[in-house]
Amino acid sequence: MSRIANNPVSLPKGVEVTLGANEISVKGSKGSLAVAANELVEVVQEDDQLKFKAKAATKKAGALAGTYRALVGNMVRGVSEGFVKELQLIGVGYRAQVQGKKLNLTLGFSHPVEYPIPEGIEIETPAPTQVLIRGVDKQLVGQVAAEIRGYRPPEPYKGKGVRYVDEYVKRKEAKKK
Repeated sequence: MSRIANNPVSLPKGVEVTLGANEISVKGSKGSLAVAANELVEVVQEDDQLKFKAKAATKKAGALAGTYRALVGNMVRGVSEGFVKELQLIGVGYRAQVQGKKLNLTLGFSHPVEYPIPEGIEIETPAPTQVLIRGVDKQLVGQVAAEIRGYRPPEPYKGKGVRYVDEYVKRKEAKKK
């Protein structure tokens, strides 16, 4: 059984939490986020900490308490610090550049790939083979990084493709005659 819900979420300075009947909203210096509340989870704010408890003694209520603790913890971290995912383009001629609200990728296809940047996400390209994705919503940052990586995932023979900076690609040996 997980005990994640037993750890309180500490609120840094400048972060405000509003506990409504059917919504938990968090507001900070980088933006604001909200999540729908669940009737099986009780959220209590004491000083600068949020505590989560299951209202019932069922397995589902305990699981939801841990899930909501993790969601709200990520929201608090997102509005105070933000989240960053870094992608690396490996391959001859592979490059990326931001033009307005689009990310242009050259990934070895016969055509350039244009990725529309969603609302609430900032994308930077400090180098032609490096992409930084920033945002306050952890799920959205991860989803955007996964969609960009999905255009050309790393292949196991030469290692070419789009990969996360800390990702390890297991290399295979080429076929021998």
